[in-house]
Amino acid sequence: MADEKIVIGAGTKYPLNGILTIPDQTNGPTPAVVLVHGSGPSDMDQKIGENAPFKDLAEGLSEKGIAVIRYDKRTFVYGKEMRNDPGVSVKVETIEDAIRAADFLRKDERIDATKIFIIGHSMGGMLAPRIDAEGGDFVGIIIMAGSPRKLEELIMDQNDQVLNSLNRLLKMIAKKQIASLSSKFDNIYRLSDEEAKSTPVLGKYIRAYYLKEMGEHPSVDYLNGLDKPVFILQGEKDFQVSIEKDFNGYKKLLGDRPNVTFKLYPNLNHLLMPSVYGDILKAKKEYKVAQHIDRQVIYDIADWILSV
Repeated sequence: MADEKIVIGAGTKYPLNGILTIPDQTNGPTPAVVLVHGSGPSDMDQKIGENAPFKDLAEGLSEKGIAVIRYDKRTFVYGKEMRNDPGVSVKVETIEDAIRAADFLRKDERIDATKIFIIGHSMGGMLAPRIDAEGGDFVGIIIMAGSPRKLEELIMDQNDQVLNSLNRLLKMIAKKQIASLSSKFDNIYRLSDEEAKSTPVLGKYIRAYYLKEMGEHPSVDYLNGLDKPVFILQGEKDFQVSIEKDFNGYKKLLGDRPNVTFKLYPNLNHLLMPSVYGDILKAKKEYKVAQHIDRQVIYDIADWILSV
């Protein structure tokens, strides 16, 4: 395979460094995927602790004859400028660049423009159907450890998981903090856009508008009308999204559709790597253990892409 340095959004306000990984041997134009990050600032490898899942995907899929494009997330490079912008949304942070990456691939003669896919991980998986609808125009969508729910619902679930693990005194303190957060979330959709832009909800910089804008474009709305191939996968030991509410939530929504494939992987965590602690309180320790995406996950994704 060959790693080529590229720039996504060259000539725009937010150019981003990236890598296009091209398979060594191809018979004509090759299929390709755009990798879309989860929440928070991330480099092109989506480095989390000692793990680099996007690098694993790029190397593994290219070995199977599939080109992969990955790039630094906008908030990773321009976070300082963007956090002072009250109008930051997932559209600005993620969606625009994923569409630019798809357009970049279409202009490359080595890529089969009719075989461009998106792989969204975590929040990237939540956004993948919207990215497709707003201009990505992919032939198929792969959702890794995503959710059909709203972001604030996931945040509350994760907080509740932590709460249930605390001792009595800490639980009393945390309960008040979580109740306060819950009331902020409950009020988000009652705010006008301008009010939401001036209302912080998570720390100093994440404003209500970020959640409101995303929540007003729910993944479910895009999935309901989707007839192109979709592959939804998750690890059984994922403590950041739920089998019951998320994986099975997708199944409840799409389970009878012939265009949708589901796979749940035993003993894999949120990064589709072997589970170490399986505890949300030990998330940092979990990701400090250097690992790689399970090979079966990469083989399954490659087989699915090549079958479409």
